[in-house]
Amino acid sequence: MSVSTEQDQQIKSAHRRLWALGDYPAVAREVIAELGRATVAAAEIRQGERVIDIAAGSGNSAIPAAAAGGVVTATDLTPELFEVGRRDAQAAGVELSWEQADAERLPYADDSFDVALSSVGIMFAPFHERSAAELTRVVRPGGRIALTNWTPAGFIGRMFAVMKPYAPPPPPGASPGPLWGDPEHVAGLLGERVEGLSAEHRVLVVERFATALQFLDFFKSHYGPTIAVYTRISDDPTAVGDLDQALLDLAGEYFRPDDAAMEWEYLLTTATVR
Repeated sequence: MSVSTEQDQQIKSAHRRLWALGDYPAVAREVIAELGRATVAAAEIRQGERVIDIAAGSGNSAIPAAAAGGVVTATDLTPELFEVGRRDAQAAGVELSWEQADAERLPYADDSFDVALSSVGIMFAPFHERSAAELTRVVRPGGRIALTNWTPAGFIGRMFAVMKPYAPPPPPGASPGPLWGDPEHVAGLLGERVEGLSAEHRVLVVERFATALQFLDFFKSHYGPTIAVYTRISDDPTAVGDLDQALLDLAGEYFRPDDAAMEWEYLLTTATVR
């Protein structure tokens, strides 16, 4: 189902506001920093290659990509995240460009980049076919793609499923973000535009939280999608209590029995553009 230009602008404005909530840079730095490094390692960036990080957030892939020698353009729909990214890049001693851009309508010519990255970013653009087409369009033939995305069956995919009954309905025609963590879905999206497609399930070990309650408190104050859902139901104490318990129960399932660490599954996808 298609949407009008006005509807599309409203959707993008809502997404920008959502990801500006809380403190996503803290999530990227304290919880999922390893995903950025894994994405960059898989891309095998060479000195001087032109790199785009799509839905870069505060740069958890873009900054290590620049450190690896790439000439990096970090793009995101939510430029509010760039201020922290610029500080982190300066602290790391690297330079890169930060540009506001919609993953579904990238403002770059065909074949502009040698490498495209995204670390749990492109998956949240609602219309997957559009963002997949843009991802492959802006990378030159023979260029490389490296993506990390949460899986539907892993912790974050299940967290979004738990929150879904309390969240507003998605836009008409939108696809759930964790589908980018389904190898068959990604293969269908990229199709004949790529070759050498590889999809590897991996586990991120999260040591930031010692208990399920610590996880819940952190995500309720730092992670935009969680904040947005709780804001929507804030006038309904019963719903708040039910969602609290559901998320606590879910988080409890993912702590390893031998230590205070959680295991979150993600899919690492690499491919070469035809």
